[in-house]
Amino acid sequence: MPNSAQALFLTAFLAAASSATAQTSASPASASPAQGPSPISAIEWLSSPAALPKLPVPAEPPVSRTATAPDVAVTPLDEVHLGAVGLLPQSVTGLPADIWQRSEAQALIRQIAALDVSQLPAMQSLLYTLLLAEAEPPLDAGRGAPLLMARIDKLTELGAVNPALALIERAGPEGHPGLFRRWFDLSLLAGQEDLACGTMRQRPDLAPSYAALVYCQARGDDWNAAAVTLVSAGALGDLSSAENRLLGQYLDPALAEEAIPLPPPAQITPLIFALQEAVGQPLSAATLPRPYAMSDLRGLSGWRAELEAAERLAQTGAMSENRLLGLYTARRPAASGGIWDRVQAVQRFDRALQANDTPAISAALGPAYRAMAEARLEVPFARLYGPQLRDLGPLPGPAGRSAAYRVSLLSPGYEATAAALPPETAEERFLAALAAGTPGEVRATSPLGRAVTAGFDPATQPPEEITERIASGHLGEAILRAMALYGRAARGDLSDTPAAIAAFRAVGLEDTARQAALQLMLLDRRG
Repeated sequence: MPNSAQALFLTAFLAAASSATAQTSASPASASPAQGPSPISAIEWLSSPAALPKLPVPAEPPVSRTATAPDVAVTPLDEVHLGAVGLLPQSVTGLPADIWQRSEAQALIRQIAALDVSQLPAMQSLLYTLLLAEAEPPLDAGRGAPLLMARIDKLTELGAVNPALALIERAGPEGHPGLFRRWFDLSLLAGQEDLACGTMRQRPDLAPSYAALVYCQARGDDWNAAAVTLVSAGALGDLSSAENRLLGQYLDPALAEEAIPLPPPAQITPLIFALQEAVGQPLSAATLPRPYAMSDLRGLSGWRAELEAAERLAQTGAMSENRLLGLYTARRPAASGGIWDRVQAVQRFDRALQANDTPAISAALGPAYRAMAEARLEVPFARLYGPQLRDLGPLPGPAGRSAAYRVSLLSPGYEATAAALPPETAEERFLAALAAGTPGEVRATSPLGRAVTAGFDPATQPPEEITERIASGHLGEAILRAMALYGRAARGDLSDTPAAIAAFRAVGLEDTARQAALQLMLLDRRG
């Protein structure tokens, strides 16, 4: 915080800022912040790009001796490399390097943005693989790596802040203003803004906005520069009223102490969120988009807020099941109802499993699984406990045995489960055949089962639009269309089920096809 001399300096500047802002807003030639352009971002809550004035470039004298334009072809090799950045090499994903290359960039961007996989675990796993894979960008992408930006924005939407940050850092945020803006915003949410701010202080031209520059100058204890920038930006009308007010309170703690708490701004950005917290008026992340849940995992919130944030992120696969379990078992709940009942049910089951108490495991499994199903966390639960339940063998009692069978089939080891645990009902026999990839060998017991069986029939072909894209080498686009088709099937459209499963099998994603089919049978996502 500034010392007393700096505080006087800041107070003078802030007073000047208020006067200049008032004069500017009174001028008919100036537009109020509310009338300014909306943020140019694929995600509405990201900070606005910079509107920093550019220095005039002196005109160069003509040097050409003829009027004939030279025939020069330019290939921006650095941008091609930027667009190909990923965290998962081809040896891990098994996807070809040209999965995106033959498609139109804007078509891919629209399809990625439109995908809703928030309640579809198998699709989440596949989408993360696609978004993080190293692959050449579309040939028509041009400069700016638009597909890379779309991948980062989709990761952010899912709450996968750390993978998005890692992707940006692998690409190099200093090389592109769009990447730097995303880096700054995500760093704020993750509580890792020092590195981004340090870079911004060294390279002010990278600042996504004047507000961001003021914030980072203050973070670096350069209070005088922050005050000067704040006054200048306020006088030019380049700050919203919320930014001007919050930055003023951030620079001068006396103002924050005397200020009357106001309702939160209509538009919340990561910087507004951070400033509200810094001046002692924190906002709840629970009502904000999913990426803000990261802020409750910094050890600054209570246990309940951490649990709720972890569940939101685990629902989209943005948090590992092991970290979720760590939070569930961190301490004993001191209350009951809602999330506390879920925590208690999981803890009771986990203790029984650790003690290898088979009767207690059988009794505790059903309540724990139902509690996780209420939060749509069945698959993280299955990933945690499915292999252990399979190795235990059949549990005593029909309820415990049936629950263990279902949980084990939702785990990655579903095929081993089908081979190790004997099915006892007609439904379980069908599920076992489905896990082996041969549902046609067993009679389906429901319309959904028959639709799933049709998807594994060799005679079932994907829709023509997907078949054509596979044949023409538009593999990534074909997979995205198959995922959208599966989403409709999961919401209850049985007619799309065979085509979606057949499409995954046609592109060689057999494991995805089986997991997706098992989840259709075992999870209810029609709501």
